[in-house]
Amino acid sequence: MSNLTIALIGVGILLVLLFMGMNIGICMMAVGFFGVWFVRGLTPALTLFRNIPFTQATMYSFTVIPLFVLMGNLAFHSGMSAGLYKCAHCLLGARRGGLAAATVAACAGFSAICGSTAATAATMGVVALPEMREHGYDDGLSCGSIAAGGTLGILIPPSTGFIIYGIVSGESIGGLFAAGILPGIILAICYIAAISIVVHIHPDRAPGKLHFTFKEKMKSLTGALPILVLFIIVIGGIFGGWFTANEASAVGATLALIYLIARRKFTWKVLASCLRDTVKTSGMIFLILIGAYVFGAFLTITRLPTVLAEFVNGLSVSKYIILAIIIVIYAVMGCLMDSLAMVMLTVPIFLPIMTELGFNGIWYGVLMIMVMEMGLITPPVGMNVYIVAGVAKDVPLQKIFRGVAPMVLGMCVAIIILCAIPDIALLLPRLLGYIS
Repeated sequence: MSNLTIALIGVGILLVLLFMGMNIGICMMAVGFFGVWFVRGLTPALTLFRNIPFTQATMYSFTVIPLFVLMGNLAFHSGMSAGLYKCAHCLLGARRGGLAAATVAACAGFSAICGSTAATAATMGVVALPEMREHGYDDGLSCGSIAAGGTLGILIPPSTGFIIYGIVSGESIGGLFAAGILPGIILAICYIAAISIVVHIHPDRAPGKLHFTFKEKMKSLTGALPILVLFIIVIGGIFGGWFTANEASAVGATLALIYLIARRKFTWKVLASCLRDTVKTSGMIFLILIGAYVFGAFLTITRLPTVLAEFVNGLSVSKYIILAIIIVIYAVMGCLMDSLAMVMLTVPIFLPIMTELGFNGIWYGVLMIMVMEMGLITPPVGMNVYIVAGVAKDVPLQKIFRGVAPMVLGMCVAIIILCAIPDIALLLPRLLGYIS
């Protein structure tokens, strides 16, 4: 049996295990370990299994993950998310569907200090859902806007997805952060446009309009100020070369803690909750990372990525057709598995193909993350939908999926725009000197 055949069997077994609902990190670890054992023998497999977990868990570059997660947890408990939503509420509420649009805008703002889709969806679900229900919004539209808005957490910096992609691909994390800003804004606008179309067709789903005085709108801006300042210091510090991404995450977590204390919301119970949630989230991410590296070593040994790249490059078709095929693959995979696992699993396979075809690595990273977001709100996995369902326990899952369907169409429009105009993602990295 050839190594290529073994690799394909391994990929098939991995997909079957994922369909069965097994833990993603453990699945990749097990298939990678037994695959290397089958190809090279038990000793190389044990050596691989012994070295990779310790090496990856102690990598300095990965310290950015738990620190950014901690920053988001501290920001939530300090009340930043509630203040941000109140601001968006006042500025966008004076239009039909304004509260749903405000939810998307608040998700975009909270993503700028969070970096996690799950945390963004859960936080905004707690903050925004009661407000929309109080004003008579349809539960499907309310939950759909929260689930879709949460996807911005992995696109607008600081993004955990960009951090992982940067480490795996070797692209600048600062450049990826810069590249994600404009596409993130465009995606948020597409979501808001989808909401506007829905409430125009079905006015009963967002009854009435809210009215705020100019003074109330100006006063509400103070609610967004803490997040804006934190974003400017952390992300601006990276872009300005004041500190690295790792240092920026530490600075951000420290500033969020100081703000928590200044708001007199600090208690040892709150701190313990923040640390506990950070450890849970970081542990999940690191398990996926370790499993993906073990599985990646198996793929490298079998040369599957190289053979696949050579096959694609030998096809006499337009590079845009190949790009479209890869986008479809990502869209389908996003419905079946975790986005971070997809980054670790597919970048070693597809990135060499993309660069060989002449596509920019940073642009490809942004496109890949955006397409993966689709899987967060589409069945059967739809992680953000399940998170929102956990917050709105009385809303049927099917109703949330129906409510999120227009947002999926909005995301498709944003992906088409990004493919048609790559400079949307490359403009800021070019201006900041990350690419020539």
